[in-house]
Amino acid sequence: MPTRTGLAPSTRTLLSLAAAIVVLAGVHEARGVLAPLFLAAVLVIIAHPVRKPLVRRGWPGWLATSVVVAIVYAILAALAAMLTFAGVKFGELVQQYLSDLQSTANDVVARLNDLGLQTSGSDAVTQWLEPSKLLSLATSISGTLVGIASTLFVICAYAIFMAADGARYEQARDLFGDTRGPIIDRTEAFNGGVRRYFVVSATFGGIVAIIDGLALWALGVPAPAVWAILAFVTNFIPNIGFVLGLIPPAVLALVVGGWPLMLVVIGVYCVVNVVLQVLVQPKFVADAVNISLTLSFVSVLFWTFIIGPLGAILAIPLTLLLRAFVLEGDPDTRWLRWLSGDTEAAPRPAVPAAKDADDDEADAPQPA
Repeated sequence: MPTRTGLAPSTRTLLSLAAAIVVLAGVHEARGVLAPLFLAAVLVIIAHPVRKPLVRRGWPGWLATSVVVAIVYAILAALAAMLTFAGVKFGELVQQYLSDLQSTANDVVARLNDLGLQTSGSDAVTQWLEPSKLLSLATSISGTLVGIASTLFVICAYAIFMAADGARYEQARDLFGDTRGPIIDRTEAFNGGVRRYFVVSATFGGIVAIIDGLALWALGVPAPAVWAILAFVTNFIPNIGFVLGLIPPAVLALVVGGWPLMLVVIGVYCVVNVVLQVLVQPKFVADAVNISLTLSFVSVLFWTFIIGPLGAILAIPLTLLLRAFVLEGDPDTRWLRWLSGDTEAAPRPAVPAAKDADDDEADAPQPA
């Protein structure tokens, strides 16, 4: 049945879906520009709360904004240093243990052949652990990480402009609170959710990185600092970050210590990372951003496809952004918000109406 717009609900849904696909296709094509822009916006959102206390203490506005930019720069510098160090050390490790990796690959292929799996499985192991392939992979990963580290500094230009605009947008509620109050509320709620999410992820990532690094050092696995950095970075990737951080140290443990050491490393990671990242952290993340576990997992795959590797780290903030400005502004989407994990969208249970005093007196037993 047509509505006031002249379109049936099914037609409007199809048009909205088509428009969303077009927008996402455009974002995918412009990911080289938009991904750093999204990262800069998230960093400014994280650092911006520092500005208000400084202004209240009498600091000039430009100086308080400069402090916000300096915090963003410090975060970028730390990320760049960690990524560069990890990338260079990884390349050195591959070259140092190249012959051992090759012999390990041959042993794995021999075991697969003994089990009767001498087809695609052994061929894949042989191809991927060839010396030329490993050197090429090490050079590619090292170059990519160094490139990412240098690209982070390009974001500094975005951060300057966004920090300056953030100071200006603080006046929005005073100027437009009467007419645009709900939009301002959703924006502030989104900013708060992003900050809480990254505080939780960084806290648990630091704990996991320290424990994993110390455990690998005690077990004698080479370059434990590199794998600690990897554990910290992959902790910002919901659900699958644990697996991404486990594979490289487990393979290296197999090379230097054989199957027993590899199984011990896997066991340590499962005890530490599964307990903290899979069982404990999701509860804190859910309380911080009100997003379901299924949606958090799907969002990693979706945003990685849309904007590339940074999409895995920015998956939760980008999903929160879509929910804040697409779903929360429409009362008809309350059901979808609840499905996404937003507990505040759940309807309140009806409270039984209190009986009137006359009804209570009528219900009371009468004297004979």
